[in-house]
Amino acid sequence: MSMSDIVRKILETLAEAGTPMTSKEIAEKAGLTAKEVGCRIAGLKKRGWIESPEKGKYVITDKGREALKGT
Repeated sequence: MSMSDIVRKILETLAEAGTPMTSKEIAEKAGLTAKEVGCRIAGLKKRGWIESPEKGKYVITDKGREALKGT
């Protein structure tokens, strides 16, 4: 699985959830390891594709949804 596949799975999982999720929850739902998710959280936040409305929980942003549409 390439990096872009992992990022896509993370974004898809958050888009489908519709509620804030922990990195562990994202990993479980996306079929990824916690390390695969955890290593990408900071980069996704930096790009503005996800945000953290509460400590340790993440949601997809409108910018993240747009990026997902482009895949």
